[in-house]
Amino acid sequence: MDDLTFTARRASTAAAVTRTAERADMETRFRTLVQSPLRAGILRYLSSQPEDSFDVEALMQTFGRLRLDVENCVRELADFGVAQTTPGNPVRYMIARPADDEVVELLDHFLERRAAVSTEDQSPSVQRFREMIGRDEKMLIVFEWIRTAAKSDISVLILGPTGSGKEVVARMIHELSRRSAAKIQAVNTAALPDTLFESEIFGYEKGAFTGAHDRKPGRLELAHEGTLFLDEIGDMSLIAQAKLLRVLEERRFERLGGQKSISVDFRLISATNRPLEQFVRDGRFREDLYYRVNAFAIRLPSLRERQVDIPVLAQRFLTRYCAAQGLPLESKNFSREAIDVLLRYHWPGNIRELESTVSRAALSAPGRSIRATDIEFLHATPALPQPSGDRMPSLADAERAHIVRVLEAVQWNKKEASRVLDISRGTLYRKILEYQLEPESRPVRRARESDA
Repeated sequence: MDDLTFTARRASTAAAVTRTAERADMETRFRTLVQSPLRAGILRYLSSQPEDSFDVEALMQTFGRLRLDVENCVRELADFGVAQTTPGNPVRYMIARPADDEVVELLDHFLERRAAVSTEDQSPSVQRFREMIGRDEKMLIVFEWIRTAAKSDISVLILGPTGSGKEVVARMIHELSRRSAAKIQAVNTAALPDTLFESEIFGYEKGAFTGAHDRKPGRLELAHEGTLFLDEIGDMSLIAQAKLLRVLEERRFERLGGQKSISVDFRLISATNRPLEQFVRDGRFREDLYYRVNAFAIRLPSLRERQVDIPVLAQRFLTRYCAAQGLPLESKNFSREAIDVLLRYHWPGNIRELESTVSRAALSAPGRSIRATDIEFLHATPALPQPSGDRMPSLADAERAHIVRVLEAVQWNKKEASRVLDISRGTLYRKILEYQLEPESRPVRRARESDA
């Protein structure tokens, strides 16, 4: 063998080794890329709709992730060559066919593999919660809190106004936790008088009282190895609070009329629309119980705090209404005037009220377009009293008007309003009750709900 042939063979061998190393490196890089569940999910999502492009906000809503996480993932996919950007503002992303045949082979092999169904994709409550996510990142931050809370058995307190989705969040935490195989027991404590609280929560033995013909397990017993969800915990009486506290401390209880002590292993999730901190100061809620139930707090924003989401959610609910009625999904739409009316409303019933309002408007609209006149609200916005004639406003009138201006400026965030007004939150609550500032037929109740 001459030197020239030997050199050529050695060069060929070296080139083959280099190609093998490069392919191995490419495979390693691709495996690292799709190792992230979010990157893998976005890649599969883009591949499933190769003709469409999506902006970051659309991907945020689909995957329930914060903007920075989504932006980083799609940027990494684009840098690798399996995604591409399309011109426009905002930037949109779509699937790309790589120029490198080896990358094409890796991509095709990845897409042919069956996607692992994540715990979140299996959770009905997660799907319901994703429908409540719009353009505002507040709900995405809540989603991150939910993921964090689900990783442990820590007691969770969900705060938020009526209709904001507190029970949905409680069920999400349960379904994403290690206790998801067991049941979640939901109890509305506001509907339980003291005479029924003990029998409902602890159960009773046969003959414990008149009418107790059989033994009945209580919600605590049924929640063993699962989750106990106490809704409206701020409405519990002091007697019921004391009984609940004992169970939380000892993890044991006796059925009503029973002698046997029963051990129970459960995770507690509570929810309220009441200002528990103020209730503790007023002696209406036990301080020791407050610290037990409030190990980890999740606050849900009111719809008024994320006004940019109202058109998005309204359209989503309208599409769902059309689907439920067997109509084409685009058979109904909102006029610009109707959207303006929805944006001006204060939404005391939050997402629940928005959904019912949209359904009512869709039913009332005679044509394809939903007009402003087709929208009917359950609560009218009362006009503020105006001084008549040349009469100078009283001190009370001036104070009331100023408090209203501040509350509206901070979107009824009472903590921020009390800071701006330089008064305590307790004083602000008293002023709200005194002047009946809440735009609802029952102002006293609403004043407590809006800043829980």
